[in-house]
Amino acid sequence: MSHDPDRLFAKPLAQHQDFVFNEDVARVFPDMIKRSVPGYPTIVENIGVLAAQFAQPGTHLYDLGCSLGAVTQALRRHVKADHCQVIAVDNSTAMVERCREYLHAQDAMFQELLPVDVIEADVLALEFQPSSLVAMNFTLQFIPREQRPALLNRIRQGLVPGGALILSEKLRFEDEQEHALLTNLHVAFKRANGYSELEIAQKRSAIENVMKPDSLETHRQRLLDAGFSKVVPWFQCLNFASLIALP
Repeated sequence: MSHDPDRLFAKPLAQHQDFVFNEDVARVFPDMIKRSVPGYPTIVENIGVLAAQFAQPGTHLYDLGCSLGAVTQALRRHVKADHCQVIAVDNSTAMVERCREYLHAQDAMFQELLPVDVIEADVLALEFQPSSLVAMNFTLQFIPREQRPALLNRIRQGLVPGGALILSEKLRFEDEQEHALLTNLHVAFKRANGYSELEIAQKRSAIENVMKPDSLETHRQRLLDAGFSKVVPWFQCLNFASLIALP
């Protein structure tokens, strides 16, 4: 399926508005995230590889905040455990509709893929079935901080022994010099991918009120407080990282 280049912030905007995962964003999302998140394709594909090590027969695999279903597709490519089902969840109607189209296209290309149920819902209201793998790929940072502990606790309660949560997030850093350095390097990454200074500034203004990153230390402690026994960082590129949390 074709997608458009991200030019959403290329012209001066008359009025500042908070970032929303609407049809305009869904239309350009593959280009936007590849040019904005260093290491994103590596993270997505390897979530599938990692999931294959944790997935257990007869359980559910969750992709929370699935957007267009990139992680769901990776899960279906790599997980071979019998009688598993992928549950892909997003609260954006535009994302869910396009996700279903992408997965239909994947079904036409491959045989014997895991069944998938794409649900339009708020992950905070989700009732978790017994699961062996939960992926939250740059999703938790859009959930109000005060609601994050309860969600992680519910995820932990739904995980079967031997399962895992894979959590990918943009990071902030306690050391201000380190934070400034990696923020500036991230801006350089976006410049190198063709974004103008206007695009970078307008996107930052749009997203800063809706995306609230935490430090690695905060993530680790919150996961331990939620009942996870071990938190292992497996990937970091600049100020973006992914963790494995074990029950």
